[in-house]
Amino acid sequence: MQYLSLASPGKRYSLKEVLFKGLAPDGSLFMPEEIPALDPDFIRNIQDYSLPQLAFEVLKPFVTPDVPEQTLQQIVNDTFSFEIPLKPVEEAIQVLEVYHGPTQAFKDVGARFLSRLLGHFNRGESRKLLVLTATSGDTGGAVAHGFHRVPGIEVVVLYPNGKVSPYQEYQITSPGDNVHAIAVNGSFDDCQRLVKDAFKDDALRQLVYMTSANSINMGRLLPQMVYYFHALAQYRRAGFNDAPVVTVPSGNFGNITAAMLAHKMGLPVKRFVAATNVNDVVPRFLASGAYAPHATIATIANAMDVGDPSNFPRMYALYHNQLSELKAEVTSFAVSDEEIKQTIKAVFEKVGYLMDPHTAAAYVGIKKELRQGENGFFVSTAHPFKFGEVIDEVLPGGLAKAGYEIDFPKLDRTQLKAMAPEYAELRKRIKKMA
Repeated sequence: MQYLSLASPGKRYSLKEVLFKGLAPDGSLFMPEEIPALDPDFIRNIQDYSLPQLAFEVLKPFVTPDVPEQTLQQIVNDTFSFEIPLKPVEEAIQVLEVYHGPTQAFKDVGARFLSRLLGHFNRGESRKLLVLTATSGDTGGAVAHGFHRVPGIEVVVLYPNGKVSPYQEYQITSPGDNVHAIAVNGSFDDCQRLVKDAFKDDALRQLVYMTSANSINMGRLLPQMVYYFHALAQYRRAGFNDAPVVTVPSGNFGNITAAMLAHKMGLPVKRFVAATNVNDVVPRFLASGAYAPHATIATIANAMDVGDPSNFPRMYALYHNQLSELKAEVTSFAVSDEEIKQTIKAVFEKVGYLMDPHTAAAYVGIKKELRQGENGFFVSTAHPFKFGEVIDEVLPGGLAKAGYEIDFPKLDRTQLKAMAPEYAELRKRIKKMA
């Protein structure tokens, strides 16, 4: 498999080039040159495959022969070593829980897969690789954990100061060693802009061997397809034979783009619902045809606080940049903080299922979109404990009632030295690590 830049599709790149560059040289995103179709028999018999077996079959066309099959099998065994269950919530609606990894967020999947791929390709290199990433919350912890103490790799995680939960901040800042956490006095979009500026800085890249672990990196995005196939396998085992409606909480739109890639490979999906918070660039685009990024608005679903989703160009490209094609398979809703709070409380009181704010937004989306006679599932992307402050506000004692208790040390914020959202400062810090 070769890869191309969305802005300059004439040139092809190898998997290794794509992983290590992160962004294309023209500043655009990489995409596979083609979307391989899976064998219909594989889809027909998908309920017979284990999660690692599914992962191997789905990812093999994208990474071999660059990665030997035996190595790929070991990577998927290591990556998909935890449960990703599909559970019933109410009639016709199920939930796919993708937060059972080490940092209790769906991003563990992408971070673990990417770290192992980069480790494979970086073996034998004489210089260190710098992994630079921005986070609105969960990516940072997953990347910090996934790359912690990986030989030959240094990690820099930028996160918006005061705009992630205490538990998220603990996961980002606690590993130490080769993981460097930098709080930025700004928004996630500021952090993301700084990362993009670094990758566009040719002079810096001559000095520093550097890649990204954000969902702009194909190595993060590709493995996320796997759990949608795994969801279908469980959906079939539960006795459902129709194509499900799939609702995904969406901020940077990497997760739902992975689901769409899976669909293009042959995964049966009736349609997608992208649930956002009030950072509603994509819902407004689907309504008007005008893509109008805006300054990020802080919400209680902070992983979706994105005013200019990086993966939108990939998502749109999958539908040939045609609004009519996109709208035929995708709807999108913005969900307010108040709706999220009400939903967390109402669903727990009704069926005993506790949700974090992002999962609650996805639940609102599927309840709005699911029609008579249809079945579907929504994606739960983070453990409720990661947003304990929100849950305690709407459901005092709710975490304890659900059996969720995690003890962790709070960061001493008086000692925190946050960085201004200025590229010159980030550049100076990166150069010191070269």
